Amino acid sequence: MTMGQLFFQPAFRNTLRLTALTASILAATHLQAQEAGGDDTTVVYEASFFDQYTPVSANDMIARIPGVNLDNRRGGGNNRGLGSGGDLLINGKRLAGKDNSANDQLQRIAADQVDRIEIIRGSSGALDVRGASQVVNVVLKEALSRSSLSAEVNMDYHHDDKVDPGASVSYGGQTGNLNYLFGLQLDPRYNSYMRTEYNYSPDLTLTELVKESNRRDQDAVQTTMNLGYDFERDRIQFNALYSDGSHPNTVNRRNFLGSDLSVITKSEQELTDREENNWEIGGNYEHNFTSGSRFQFLFITNNEIRNSVRERYTTLNDAHDLNQYLRSDKRTRERIAQASYSWNLSEGQDMQLGLERAQTILDTALYLGSSSASGAARPEFGNLPPVLSASNAGSTVQEMRYEGFAVHNWTLNERMTLESTLLYEASTIDQTGVAKRSRDFGFLRPKVDYRFDLNPSLQLRATVERAVSQLSFESFTATTNNSDTSKDTNLGNPDLRQEKEIRYELGLQYRLPNDGGVVNSRLFFRDIDDIIGKVNISSDPTKPVSTTGNVGSGIRYGIFIDTSTRLGFLGMPDALVTSALNVFDSSVYDPILHADRRFNRRGNVELGFRHDIPALGLNYGFNFSAEITGGEKDIDVDTIEQNLPGPNLQLFISKVAFNNVTFRLESMNTLRSDFCRDRYRYDGLVAVSALTEIEDSCSAGGGQKVALKIRTTF
Repeated sequence: MTMGQLFFQPAFRNTLRLTALTASILAATHLQAQEAGGDDTTVVYEASFFDQYTPVSANDMIARIPGVNLDNRRGGGNNRGLGSGGDLLINGKRLAGKDNSANDQLQRIAADQVDRIEIIRGSSGALDVRGASQVVNVVLKEALSRSSLSAEVNMDYHHDDKVDPGASVSYGGQTGNLNYLFGLQLDPRYNSYMRTEYNYSPDLTLTELVKESNRRDQDAVQTTMNLGYDFERDRIQFNALYSDGSHPNTVNRRNFLGSDLSVITKSEQELTDREENNWEIGGNYEHNFTSGSRFQFLFITNNEIRNSVRERYTTLNDAHDLNQYLRSDKRTRERIAQASYSWNLSEGQDMQLGLERAQTILDTALYLGSSSASGAARPEFGNLPPVLSASNAGSTVQEMRYEGFAVHNWTLNERMTLESTLLYEASTIDQTGVAKRSRDFGFLRPKVDYRFDLNPSLQLRATVERAVSQLSFESFTATTNNSDTSKDTNLGNPDLRQEKEIRYELGLQYRLPNDGGVVNSRLFFRDIDDIIGKVNISSDPTKPVSTTGNVGSGIRYGIFIDTSTRLGFLGMPDALVTSALNVFDSSVYDPILHADRRFNRRGNVELGFRHDIPALGLNYGFNFSAEITGGEKDIDVDTIEQNLPGPNLQLFISKVAFNNVTFRLESMNTLRSDFCRDRYRYDGLVAVSALTEIEDSCSAGGGQKVALKIRTTF
């Protein structure tokens, strides 16, 4: 049993107990509380509510609200086009962007610019987003002229004594009808860790020990701009982003004979130069007609570069001889436009019709040279002979997609709403280069979202939806393999198809009156076709070869439970306890194993605590999370892998000092947990061949990091 499992099991039991205790406390308090009045589907927090906590950003304000879990996946949680818009609005409007997470946006908005925060639990055609369980709307102050400047400096101290500084500044405000927000950030992303790998024969005899140091020296720079102008019936919004996170990466690896550290069997150094940058431009035009109807047009264009050059050297006996050169070029571009028209059909009913056009282009190239390959050395392969079977001189994958959608919102009565969506998409995927393909797809994607307010505190939500995944175009072409030193590249599959699934979800949210807390639960079941995994393409069973492909149909199901409770009943109204228990299971018939297996995670537990002491300008707390082990395994033709991440604990304490300057001290990976991986290698196909080696590998997870952040608003 690993240290992570020893730590996890009592934490798991305690989280279960806390979840049950919290639910009991909420229920008991509810019996004594009066039912809240007003609009039961929207909870409003005025800016004055947060004054006692002296927040610096809108994100600090959100952190004090129970039951808010914003989707921080970029693109509003949907990478297929512009999607439905996520779960965050600014002044009732969505941000036309895909590379901004919710936290990024909220961190740039100064707290003194916020008028109120609305938590919208209902469904309405007036909203700029669709389908979210709840939407956070940050409403900014209206004034002829206002502005503020927020600044933060931070210093990260790493376990290897590395000190890494960073800073951010944002300037926002309003002049007449013009709203603006500018941001500049230097984000330190240094990471260094040690990895130890034990290799065993099938009888568990230690045959090899591998020690590896990995160092990433990265500082990411990002600049953003948001502009909005309001006319009498029109609104124009313009957003732009640029970031650059290019950096070097150094790996030193030594292989020892068994546990005898005096016998070095192999010594290597890998030097990788990574070029990482992207830019994005987005915009939104809205016109409101006198009849109450509305027209919207959104667009996004972006460009992302992810290039790398890796050189591997033999360093045994003080040598420094190049034995491998691996260059990977990748450029992704998107051009998306969406137009929609919304109008009222009758009292309590409204309609939205829209059309989206999206173009996605991926350009890739892969050059693999090896000193052990035959043939003449070539400059583009690092002056080494090329490994042509794994190289890809250049491929382009392009998808042109058109999507028409109709959304009907119906307020059935004061307590029930029904949102129905009918969407049809038609797309063409073309590939040129090593493989030449052109394929057409068409999908009908209906969705029904029903909400029923059982009482002012309890809401039931049921949804049924057909969803189609966004393919990773990297899987179409040969790409770099960075996880297995014995497999430098992954083969592509130009015939890959999208995953299709029917999603069934049933959710229940209990909200304690008087802002006492929230309990959320959600059951889900998914029936999935064309699940993506590894497939066997071997022509010779003794030389297994695989690629990413569609393995078949399967199911996935589980439950999400999370609670957020103020401890007012213990005399601590400014203390907030959060907990979550998420449990999943799945099943698919694997054509490599010739057996059923799980294909996703088992779940996780989370526990958090935050206590504000307004009189002292102080807050402190922790956040703990742990994975439930025994879930997802990566099945390949000749290997089986399972990742075993350790638990994670973050501690923090924050103090507002002179002139409203906030000092925050954080400790990340406080438990110094390892990230472990078990890998089983076979001498042929895993289903019929003998086990040849067991790899037990653990990385220190980057070690503990302590960060000091100093923030203020001018």
